[in-house]
Amino acid sequence: MLSCSISDRALLMLPKRCPDCKDLQTMKPMNPWQKQSLAMLTVGVMAMGNVMTPSIARATTAANLTKSADSIEIFVPPPERRTSGVCPDFLGLYIDSIINRPNLAGGKWGIVVESVSNPAISYSHNANQFLIPASNNKLFTTAAALQRLDSRALIQSKSLDEWVTVTNQRSSNSYADSLLRYIGGPSAVKQTLAPLGVDPNSFRQVDGSGLSRQNVATPQALISTLKAMMYAKGNDLFYRSLPVSGVNGTLRNRLRLPETQGIIRAKTGTLRGVRSLSGYLDHPYYGKILFSIMVNQPSQSGQVLVGAIDEIALRLAQLTPCQ
Repeated sequence: MLSCSISDRALLMLPKRCPDCKDLQTMKPMNPWQKQSLAMLTVGVMAMGNVMTPSIARATTAANLTKSADSIEIFVPPPERRTSGVCPDFLGLYIDSIINRPNLAGGKWGIVVESVSNPAISYSHNANQFLIPASNNKLFTTAAALQRLDSRALIQSKSLDEWVTVTNQRSSNSYADSLLRYIGGPSAVKQTLAPLGVDPNSFRQVDGSGLSRQNVATPQALISTLKAMMYAKGNDLFYRSLPVSGVNGTLRNRLRLPETQGIIRAKTGTLRGVRSLSGYLDHPYYGKILFSIMVNQPSQSGQVLVGAIDEIALRLAQLTPCQ
């Protein structure tokens, strides 16, 4: 005769057919749902008993017990939980999830991300699309000025250092437009930057500041300029002239989170319906990362556009080796 204990599944199914078990009256009363479930299970097991001989039943029970004893648990790790940290393999997914939000999907976005030393850090979206760059236009102006002028040159009694710093860090439109005229105008900028690897057909200037909406540029043109100015004449001055996240210039009140403060040097751009940010991010793991983010979306508020751009910059700062 098959024996069982109070914990056996057979007892739960057939409480009154197990002679070796204790009286079930000591158990808690069952609620109606439990009674109904137990009745259904009992009927099912009794039906099976009509077609199974005692020997088959014993063999089946023994096989099930053996199978349970021989089972091997396979550990499945829980889903990875990151409160911060972005695996480079998924950088594109993070950025796409931002710019494809319903309130941002109607905008024209142009984004390029490149690492100087790690090819795994890259992202491109409309890299060669012409967009209004706003004050990112000043990067072309100051980069060309540093190539064409002597670092000791004086312009209206002010040093070239001061002209470039005020133009980029404070985003002075008057300084930028005066500087462009001084070096010979838009055609001079194209001629100067072309040998450095900046495609002259990838941007068009009508002023030095970026105030005009007739200025257009591709994200790739800005990346090429940033890359060229890492090694070209006046590179240290160009780098120092850019606003620092959460510290000074037009970025003093932006990107002030611990992950981003002080590690980004970039030029901002602001016009109605236009926001841009292009520059360098000094990453603790991946070194220098170049990025250009531009969006033209007149139907959206500037605050929302800036928030999205800063969120992308935050994701770049949060890049962490994949686990």
